[in-house]
Amino acid sequence: MPDPSEHEARRYYDDFSDSYEPGRDNRYHRMIDDLEVQIATPYATDARVLELGCGTGLILGRLAKVAKEAVGIDLSENMARRARERGLDVHVGSVCALPFESDRFDLTYSFKVLAHVSRVHAALQEAARVTRPGGHLLLEFYNPWSIRYVAKKVAGPRSIGRDRTEADILTRWDSPRSIPRLLPPGLELVDYYGIRVLTPFAAVHRIRWMSSGLSWAERLASRSPLRYFGGFLIAALRKHR
Repeated sequence: MPDPSEHEARRYYDDFSDSYEPGRDNRYHRMIDDLEVQIATPYATDARVLELGCGTGLILGRLAKVAKEAVGIDLSENMARRARERGLDVHVGSVCALPFESDRFDLTYSFKVLAHVSRVHAALQEAARVTRPGGHLLLEFYNPWSIRYVAKKVAGPRSIGRDRTEADILTRWDSPRSIPRLLPPGLELVDYYGIRVLTPFAAVHRIRWMSSGLSWAERLASRSPLRYFGGFLIAALRKHR
């Protein structure tokens, strides 16, 4: 039976696809993307990688340059089409029912997607299934122990396109303490990486000198003891052999 929440999410991201990339090259988004790529690159080099919720392929396209094989999947046909226009191997489908054989990928990763998946346990089980024994997963969650969480609560939902706001999509927040309870058996939590630990709100990156200093500090904070307070918290996992 189709999941109504997935149907609504597909419509949301189809609508979002037209306005998703404009502005993605600003200093704030460039910093976030660069940090995610830096974290994922050592795992992706010479590996078979899968991105869950690849969107228009901005991250997948960068990691494809170092990977042995790079595959993406997205719920939105419009997003996937734009990724394919980049020459990427992208499928349309649900992260809760992946169309790939078990144990196929060395690295399965997902950025800014799981926070919007209602059946997150099913998505995590599928991510673990398609990852080979001994392989890794990099799974990003939205962290309530963060400045970003406070800023979101104060500012409220932002507009993401014509007649759409962030309130139109489910958003879940999972802390470093709660994430281990979400994981299916067979996955070992290796570490966390924190993204957007120190940035109070995205607009501060419009100021060049402040953006440069914050970007430098964010790189250091992503692997420091402060990483547990990242607005985007990446759980690095290993699948048991």
